Amino acid sequence: MKTAQAGTLESMDCVVSLTEGGAGNGMTVTLAGASAARFGKAMETRVRETLKKLGAVDVTASVQDNGALDVVLEARVEAAWRRLTGGGAA
Repeated sequence: MKTAQAGTLESMDCVVSLTEGGAGNGMTVTLAGASAARFGKAMETRVRETLKKLGAVDVTASVQDNGALDVVLEARVEAAWRRLTGGGAA
């Protein structure tokens, strides 16, 4: 199984790790960090929508959040996806 990561643990950022599923289990998203308890549903929705837009089907996403804005979260998901799939520099 391949894994890719993007982001930092700095304030106002997040670390997104993506792992290929390979087992046909669909998409799984886990969240941790400062904003996860309060904004978890919105964050999970953003991660899932971004991955769907990129064509992901069977992937596990893990997000360690430190107060990242939605646009930062989306950019980190996209960068991790590109690294995972070899889809260009990110």
